[in-house]
Amino acid sequence: MSRFAFVDDHRDAFGVKRLCRVLRVSRSGFYRWLKAVPDRAARAAADAALAEEIRQIHGEFDGTYGSPRVTAELRARGRRVNHKRVARVMRRCGIVGLHLRKKVRTTVPEPSHQKVPDLIRRDFTAEAPNRRYVGDITYLPVGQGRFLYLATVLDLGSRRLAGWSIADHMRTELVSDALRAAAATRGSLDGAIFHSDHGAQYTSAGFAAVCAELGVRQSMGAVGSSADNAAAEAFNASLKRETLQGAKRWSSAREARLTVFKWITRYNTQRRHSTLGYLSPNDYEQQTIDRVLLAA
Repeated sequence: MSRFAFVDDHRDAFGVKRLCRVLRVSRSGFYRWLKAVPDRAARAAADAALAEEIRQIHGEFDGTYGSPRVTAELRARGRRVNHKRVARVMRRCGIVGLHLRKKVRTTVPEPSHQKVPDLIRRDFTAEAPNRRYVGDITYLPVGQGRFLYLATVLDLGSRRLAGWSIADHMRTELVSDALRAAAATRGSLDGAIFHSDHGAQYTSAGFAAVCAELGVRQSMGAVGSSADNAAAEAFNASLKRETLQGAKRWSSAREARLTVFKWITRYNTQRRHSTLGYLSPNDYEQQTIDRVLLAA
């Protein structure tokens, strides 16, 4: 309790002048503080209402959103709010998003693979969707020492997950199925770049044949350099962080598949991405289409 609040609580019994003298505060300062009480109460009530909105958004996105995405979601819902205020209210109420966990790598280098150039060179951007993709494999622990494996095909132009595949193995079919899924989503991948690490699945002759069939240009970074495929690894890290939420595993393969499918659907359609101006990948792509149509 502040000294001014103490004066306010006891002024009827002891008088303002005496209390201010004993507590060594100025009477003018007390009266300024007293005059501002209604404004402080209004701010506190507004912060409490904002905290409820934040909790609702936080819950809708499974507790994964931090203050930047919460702010973007509030603004999208018509709320005019400063990001610093959102961060302050979240901090005061103990509302926090999820943070990155250390990644366990699944890349198994293949020493006899064919030479593939690096067409990305750590530039994880694209002028438009369906031009440049990155992909990776991540493991999904499902208990009793068992795993599922997820292969992804991420569009660098819109950050949309255009293709993906889950299986209980890491054979070449896993990554081939993900790339074919992306081709089905886009209609064609002819001329697009697909960038990956040097995992045995990506360096196999079978995957090279699928890329040639689809008209995809393969790209790979340096051996053993996670930074050369950072966008794909960051996507997988976010997926596991926001679905497992600190748990070590899913209870079953079925639960893992359903949870990942739900997350991917929401990622593409709702989850706000900082590099897209806090739009979802689908909304960003629609805006791109709208701009092209207006310019035509």
